[in-house]
Amino acid sequence: MIPDFQSLMLPLLKCIGDNEEHSKKEIVETLANIMKLTEEQKREMLPSRNQTVFYNRVTWTFAHFKAAKIIENTKRGYIKITQLGTNILKENPATINLKFLKQLPTYIEAMNSWKNKSSIEENSKAEDVELRTPEELLEYSYQRIRISLEQEILSKLKSVHPAFFEKIVIELLVEMGYGGSIAEAGNATKYTNDEGIDGIIKEDKLGLDVIYIQAKRWEGNVSRPEIQKFVGALAGQRAKKGVFITTSNFTNEAISYASQMDTKIVLINGEQLAQYMIDYNLGVSVQNTYEIKRIDSDYFDGE
Repeated sequence: MIPDFQSLMLPLLKCIGDNEEHSKKEIVETLANIMKLTEEQKREMLPSRNQTVFYNRVTWTFAHFKAAKIIENTKRGYIKITQLGTNILKENPATINLKFLKQLPTYIEAMNSWKNKSSIEENSKAEDVELRTPEELLEYSYQRIRISLEQEILSKLKSVHPAFFEKIVIELLVEMGYGGSIAEAGNATKYTNDEGIDGIIKEDKLGLDVIYIQAKRWEGNVSRPEIQKFVGALAGQRAKKGVFITTSNFTNEAISYASQMDTKIVLINGEQLAQYMIDYNLGVSVQNTYEIKRIDSDYFDGE
């Protein structure tokens, strides 16, 4: 029997406990050997046929560990244990599962940051499964996958170079319909001496107006003084519109201040940014597509 993703948590953490960089492919192979999977079990596919069952479960283990900040990405396809992960191994736990993770402040914070999470968990308890329609179960599963993806995107955004983060923001706005093509739509300002402006993009293809952008990779909440600085930078450019994008969040004072300005300022926090990237297929790719079909009663009524 192929182990569930929670059963893989402790073995996976032990695999990378040497504090070295490991490829995900290497970890999957090592875990398969530790779990003594047969060749048939290693090759068993999901119903969609796009991924093996075991690889999918290891991937979910990665996702929960990243949310808890037990592991971190070092580069594409590679991970490394964090100091928190090392500390957990030193405690020699008998098991690691979701119940264990829910005791960690880092995991609690990650889960609480997604406002839809509580309703999803309440509606997907094992005892409720038989009471729900297949469509409901599919919807809840989709939302859990999306939340995990949002968390992974945000984790990636917080680790990229600030200049690359600014480039991502420009590309996202272009995908959202501002300015036409990447070549003509916007440009990121120089990384240094930008006077509070990280990017400039045309509001439309004709360039009748421009939008000034501030893009910051922050851990703590963006407060009112930072918004005031941005407003000052906009005033220096005689700009009428600005977008402030951050990987964290905004304080209530910052939100209130922005809403009172004559200059139109849109605030986008980390959660919204990750959602937009998913919606506009930036930094993500479609893994699978499912069509839900119903009987066409009109067709049969015509006999």
